[in-house]
Amino acid sequence: MDLFSPRHLIVILLIVLVVFGTKKLKTIGADLGGAIRGFKTAMNDSQAAADAANEPAPPAQAPAAATAAPRQVASSASVPADAAKASQQAAG
Repeated sequence: MDLFSPRHLIVILLIVLVVFGTKKLKTIGADLGGAIRGFKTAMNDSQAAADAANEPAPPAQAPAAATAAPRQVASSASVPADAAKASQQAAG
């Protein structure tokens, strides 16, 4: 006596249909299908993340500020020296 013979499966399906009804079975099937789709999506996302983690990192680019030409700023030491020269020339 086999548990999964076609006769037994038909009897089990009829009992399930009577107990749950067609609407409930439809929603159970839709929920089960959505759960399987969600599981597959999560597995694919997990696999893609693992693949991305194993890839070598792209070469880093230099920051834009480092590639720009340096600006010339008057140093604070040159301002008093210029003022000192101007006062010496005026006095002298």
